[in-house]
Amino acid sequence: MLHVRSIWNGAISFGLVSIPIKVMNATESHAISFRQIHLDDGGRIRYRKVCELEDSEVSSAEIGKAYEDVDGTLIPITDEDLASLPVPTTRTIEIVAFVPAERIDPLQMDTAYYLAANGVPAAKPYILLREALKRSQKVAVAKFALRGRERLGMLRVVDDVIAMHGLLWPDEIRATDEVAPDAAVTVRDKELDLADALMDTLGEVDLADLHDDYRQAVEELVTAKAEGHEAPTAPAGDEDGGKVLDLMAALEKSVRAAKESREDATGTGEDAQVTELPSASGKTRARGSARTAPKEVAGKKSTSTAKKTAAKKTTARKSTSKATTAKRTPEKRTTKSTTGTTDSGTTAKKSTTKTATKTATKKTTAKTTKATAKKTTPRKRTSA
Repeated sequence: MLHVRSIWNGAISFGLVSIPIKVMNATESHAISFRQIHLDDGGRIRYRKVCELEDSEVSSAEIGKAYEDVDGTLIPITDEDLASLPVPTTRTIEIVAFVPAERIDPLQMDTAYYLAANGVPAAKPYILLREALKRSQKVAVAKFALRGRERLGMLRVVDDVIAMHGLLWPDEIRATDEVAPDAAVTVRDKELDLADALMDTLGEVDLADLHDDYRQAVEELVTAKAEGHEAPTAPAGDEDGGKVLDLMAALEKSVRAAKESREDATGTGEDAQVTELPSASGKTRARGSARTAPKEVAGKKSTSTAKKTAAKKTTARKSTSKATTAKRTPEKRTTKSTTGTTDSGTTAKKSTTKTATKTATKKTTAKTTKATAKKTTPRKRTSA
C-alpha cells in the first residue's frame, strides 16, 4: 500500500487510546472518461477559471473558498479557519459506539477508506483495535471531519486492515413513502413459486467473476475507430421492448433461459427442472423448480407420480388380458384369419370370439332343424 497516496492524516480515538493513522481511498474508478470537442473542427473544449472582477484567468494557487450568503455576499473561509474549529473530529476519528453490523442500513454506506497505522508506535494500538473488532464481531460507529464537513463512519476489519465506510446521516436518507406502488396487487403462490425457482436456477455467483461489459464494449469501439475499422453493432434486441404482457409466461421463459445458460456454463442441467403447474384459468403451465422443489399441498399427488401410476396400471391390465386370452384359447386350435396365424393377444382374442360364434351358430341351427323335424313328422295312430 506504499504507492497509495494518503488523503488525510489524523488519529483514531478509542477511549483514552489514540492511534495515529493515515486515510487512503479503498476504491478506484475504472470508468472511461470522454473529452468535450468542437464538432465543427474537433478542437478540444477547455474550461478556464476566470475572475469576474478582473476578467482574467487565475491559477489554482490563487483560488480559495468562500461561503455565499443569502444576499449573495461572499464570506471568505480559509483552511486555517476550518482547522481551528472547536470540534474534536477535525483531525480525529472519534469512536462513539460498537454495534452489530446488521444495525447499519446499506443505504447509508458511502465512500470506503483504508486506515493504516502511521508509524511504528501506532502498530500495537492499531492491532489491538483490529483484534477487538474481530472478536466482538461488531463494527465501530465513529464521527470524523473530511473535506469540509463532519461525517459518520463505520469501522470494520477487511483481511488484516481496518476499513472505514463513510455513512450518510439518517436525515440524508429519503423516505420511501412516494416510491412504493400504490396499486393493490395480489401475488399468487404459483407466481412466487416460479420466482423462487428462477432465483434457485440463477444460483450464486462469485463477484470476482463479474466484469464491466459496458466498459469493455466502449474500449472495443474506441479501438475499432482508432484502427479505421467498422464499429461493432449491438445485436437485435427483443421486439417487446421489455414489456411484461404475461407475468407467468415471463417467469417460465426466464426459468428456461436461466437453465439453458447454466447448462452452457456447466454442461449439466441439474440446477433447474420444469414441471407442470395449473394456471388461474385452469390451463396447465410449465413451472421451473431448482434443487429444492416448492412444498406440495397435502393430499395431492404430483402430476409425474400420477402419470407413472397410470402407466403401471395400463401395463398390468394388458398383461392380465393377454394371460386370460391365452387360457381361454385351446392349445391345439389353429385359427385362420385374413392376416394369417398370429400369437398376439388382440388377434387371438378375435379368433377365439369368431370360433365361439361359429360354434354357437352351428348349435343353434342344429336345434332349430331338430325342432322343425319333430313338428313336421306326423304322429302314428295306434288302432284299437
